Amino acid sequence: MSENLVPGVTILGERLRQSLTERHSRHLYRQTLLRDPGCGLEQVIDGRLFVNFCSNDYLGLSHHPDVVAALIRGAKEYGVGSGASHLVTGHCRVHEQLCEELADFCGRDRVMLFSTGYMANIGVINALTRPDDLVCHDALNHASLLDGGWLSRAESKRYPHVDLESLSNMLGNFDRRRTTESMALVVTDGVFSMDGDCAPLADLADLALHHDAVLMVDDAHGIGCLGPQGRGVVADAGLTQQQVPVLVGTFGKAFGTAGAFVSGDDLLIDYLTQFARTYVFTTAMSPALAEATRTSLALLRQEHWRRARLQELIERFRTTTLMLGLKLLPGNSPVQALMLGDAATAQAVSQLLKQRGLQVSAIRPPTVPVGQSRLRITLSAVHSDEHLQRLLDALAEVAEYLQDRA
Repeated sequence: MSENLVPGVTILGERLRQSLTERHSRHLYRQTLLRDPGCGLEQVIDGRLFVNFCSNDYLGLSHHPDVVAALIRGAKEYGVGSGASHLVTGHCRVHEQLCEELADFCGRDRVMLFSTGYMANIGVINALTRPDDLVCHDALNHASLLDGGWLSRAESKRYPHVDLESLSNMLGNFDRRRTTESMALVVTDGVFSMDGDCAPLADLADLALHHDAVLMVDDAHGIGCLGPQGRGVVADAGLTQQQVPVLVGTFGKAFGTAGAFVSGDDLLIDYLTQFARTYVFTTAMSPALAEATRTSLALLRQEHWRRARLQELIERFRTTTLMLGLKLLPGNSPVQALMLGDAATAQAVSQLLKQRGLQVSAIRPPTVPVGQSRLRITLSAVHSDEHLQRLLDALAEVAEYLQDRA
């Protein structure tokens, strides 16, 4: 049927075309890249070989032979799919083993698994909050956290990035009108995914305590990479389970696999098992993937050299890049943000690096605010010295390019 004969379809089609045209005109259009074979340090895209500096495989475990072998072993023993949700028949022995090992690693009572970090954050915030509650977000929280607040029944507000005074005022205003049963939930990334800096967790924990609020931390980019034994920024800040009752982590970064987990005390996990809709009403993560993740966890606990090597690369990268006069945001995480301003410049610089055989994505609105487009450069423990030097040589050209444009 022609869309001209269906007014609703005509309106929809025009709306879609206008939105796409606008995104093209503002240098914000995004395209899927087809790589071959996998997401390694070197990958082929459109027939060309690139060194990958935009992956979240921070410890280089996604291609580790032991992890690959564990995935195959898990598939042979359990099958590829779990067959059902965790609460029906989808929860296998290997899921429970992974939960127990993660709880020990994080120093928490219990852990529950989610298919993705997005589902974990949406499910947890929705399950924990009620209409008379307040969810306080750092303005630069990941989209999954923000969406969790917006989709919940609670009031959701954002405070300026790491602005503790604004957060204190927000919580103080809520204190003056809250009921005896209402709650404030302070939600933050541990490591902010586009800036690479860490949240001031000790101060946030103190604020939460002062205002009888609950602190929830998504440490997707810190778990495995940062803190003592790679236990993340919550452990690095010396905070307990009581100070950070809700801790979220993901497997798609340092672990090199996929999926996510939420950790806390027995009461929290019991409650979420019953009321987190993104856990209850979805198929459990693949048991083969759980087996692979168990091996990843063992490796990141044993092979401390990976975190040491990663920090070495980060320090060398930052020292040289700052000497070139390029603008890096502060932070010693694997995420390094090279600020470029407008989207067109970010695209042009990304293309310049691509011409040098380096894959670095331009991050533009709406992912980041207008005027704060950047390159999000990520480092991995298995990048070689040659890989890093190629990047630094190309960034020297970027510095000249930007100087000529000034």
